[in-house]
Amino acid sequence: MHSLVADGRRTFVAELTERSHRLHRMTGRDPGEVHRAATPLELLFDLAFVVAFGQAGEQLAHLLAEGHVLPGIGAFSFAMFAICWAWINFSWFSSAYDTDDWFYRVATMVQMIGVIVLALGLPEMFASVDHGASFDNGVMVAGYVVMRIALVAQWLRAAVQDPPRRRVALTYAGFVAAAQVGWVALAVAHVPFETVVGVAAVLFVVEMGGPIVAETRLGGTPWNASHIAERYGLLTIIALGEVLFGTVTSVAAIVAKQGWSLEAVLIVVAGVGLTFGLWWSYFIVPSGEVLARYRHRAVVWGYGHILLFASIAATGAGLHVAAYVIQGEATIGTTGAVLSIAVPVLVFSIVLFLLYTYLMHEGDSFHIGLFLGTVAMLAAAVWLAAAGAPLGVSLVLVTLSPAVVVVGYELLGHRHQSAALARILSD
Repeated sequence: MHSLVADGRRTFVAELTERSHRLHRMTGRDPGEVHRAATPLELLFDLAFVVAFGQAGEQLAHLLAEGHVLPGIGAFSFAMFAICWAWINFSWFSSAYDTDDWFYRVATMVQMIGVIVLALGLPEMFASVDHGASFDNGVMVAGYVVMRIALVAQWLRAAVQDPPRRRVALTYAGFVAAAQVGWVALAVAHVPFETVVGVAAVLFVVEMGGPIVAETRLGGTPWNASHIAERYGLLTIIALGEVLFGTVTSVAAIVAKQGWSLEAVLIVVAGVGLTFGLWWSYFIVPSGEVLARYRHRAVVWGYGHILLFASIAATGAGLHVAAYVIQGEATIGTTGAVLSIAVPVLVFSIVLFLLYTYLMHEGDSFHIGLFLGTVAMLAAAVWLAAAGAPLGVSLVLVTLSPAVVVVGYELLGHRHQSAALARILSD
């Protein structure tokens, strides 16, 4: 028995050594692999986006507090697309081709460096949009160049080592390289943001067109449905961390100004409750189960999350705005602060409802009613703020907006969803 245990231990150690120190052929993972979970390397990679979300949210809050709404929203939209697209590029490749050998790990580290450089370039980009000067995204583009050197190398490696999917891998590499050339040209052109919007729209089409062509026309990559659903869920949780951070900032502002009060307690409850409600609402959607059966729905589902992630990060920024208002460092009042939180929550609710409807491919009057209840609660919060109610009271109503969905789902909606899921999975 002792010898068997010793032999097993030696075999285990040998397997670990081989996995960690030898290159493996990048032939693609099994898309039907069960119990496929996020790896420690993927979780480490995601930490870089904590910094990126934080930078984007802080810059948005600063501009909103000063009343620069349109520049703030424009710059934030550009920033969030850049941040989310960097994560999407890595995550879908990882789901299909993660070999976890030394080359793959080093390439991932290089991409993490690129994400940090991208985050460091956000303040200059926001400032250029706010001041109406030439659009300054040079540092952001430099970060993307770093990321994409590693990403293109990974796709070329897949093209060589996975012959059946060579066209798919080369298509990804080609679209990524072409888009990056366009972004570099735009960065050195030094044109106003108004001009950038039109050119960027074309480059966004190129960016998003690559996966569409590769996944829908050329057979696609062997990504794993449950794994990719988990990865998106994990980034949702990371984005929700910004809401908690915004809560701490707001409460700290109140305590510093007037000590602990009922309003401070209400904001703590509201911030934590809102974070929990958004989290609960998101994980109601049975993404993994549906994507495993209908893989072609992944493109719209995956792209739709860009708006979802942005809305969560903007909610955290809205709580930062509330802190500025409390400290007397904002040009907008309580109503503006509540709007800066309620509007992103509304966007989150709309996008989540649409994603759910798209995945399930059928409407449900009960779920429509829950959505309308959410909208009504948000409208009530803004109305109360405009009527002079304390900020804490209005935020409690904002918190109750996702609670409408959660309570409705737990009481009755889960039965509707189970029946709908049984129908679509049996088709």
